[in-house]
Formats: sequence, C-alpha cells, structure tokens
Amino acid sequence: MVSSEAPVLAHLGRDRAMAELIARFGPYGWGVHEPGAALLRAVVGQQIGNAQARARFARLEAEGFLDPGKMVAAGPERLRQLGFSRTRARTLLGVAELGRSGVLAGLDLMSDQEVRALVLPVFGIGPWTADMLLIFGLGRLDVWPVTDLGLRVGVAMSYPEEQPLALGERFAPYRSAAAWYFWNLADQNQRVKLNKP
Repeated sequence: MVSSEAPVLAHLGRDRAMAELIARFGPYGWGVHEPGAALLRAVVGQQIGNAQARARFARLEAEGFLDPGKMVAAGPERLRQLGFSRTRARTLLGVAELGRSGVLAGLDLMSDQEVRALVLPVFGIGPWTADMLLIFGLGRLDVWPVTDLGLRVGVAMSYPEEQPLALGERFAPYRSAAAWYFWNLADQNQRVKLNKP
C-alpha cells in the first residue's frame, strides 16, 4: 500500500458501520500486481465470478502470455482456443500491445486521470477495468468502483438507505480501502448462502 494503515483506519473508522466492518475483517490489504498483469486480470474478470476469472487467467499464465510479445505473436485464434470470446480476445490483445509498447511501465508516475486516459481507448476497457488497474496494479487508495457488483452488494448490506456513489465521498481519500471491506462483506455473505443446507 502507498499509505500506512493507521490514518486510513482512523479515517474510515469514524463511520460507525464501517468501524464494525473493520472490527470484523481486520486491517485492509490486497495484493498489488505488476500493472500489465493486473490489467489482464481485470479484463479476464469482466462480468464473471472470481473463481472463473482465476481459472481463465491461469490459462494465460500457462501459455506465457504475461509476456505481451508472446500473446501478440500467438494472435486471436490461440486466445479463442483457450476459451476467450472474440471480443475478449481483441481486448486482451489490445492490452498486450500496450504492454509491448512499454507505456505500462510508467503508470506509477501518472495520476489516476492520466492512467484512465491511457487505457480507456483500448477496445473493451471501461471505467471498471481502469479502476481495477488503479487498485490492484498501482495500489491507489482513493478509487471507488461504483459499478462493481460486489461493492454494491456490500454497500446495500451495511447502508441500505444510501446510494453507493454518494456514500463513497464519505470515505475519500481512502475509498479503495472502503471498497475492500464491502467486497469482503459481500464475499462472506455469498459463502454463507452457498453453505446453507
């Protein structure tokens, strides 16, 4: 993370419902991946569950496609053989082209707005994917992926009367950390549902 936990937790913990989540799940924390890999993970994870996304990303890793040159050389048909749709393959290749150009290596020096401006023109990349890159590839602490289903579920569970977009302002400048708690709450709720007889 780019900031020590103490001020983040102190800020978030001023809200009573969030303080309860902090007590429940402990200090926030997530793995930050190399930006190119994080962007590929986000593309693979668009509109599918976490387990399915992990399995599909593992296919890319097994092929050596975290090397953008290898993915570009393999082309769309190999990606189709690995189970990716034509449009998803096009997006993955767009990310690989970005990686091959070298521009992803300098993302950590860019503002959030500059990062978004760089990746959003790639076919198939929207605001959610850019947000995932900012959080999981660059460790940015003030990103609020308001369209994310898990976040919206977690918000609805803790703040049933609040709109997610407006609620996010309460947690700035540490909205990514707040999102982590909502994701954990939504995941725990899903596991409880799955384990019910």
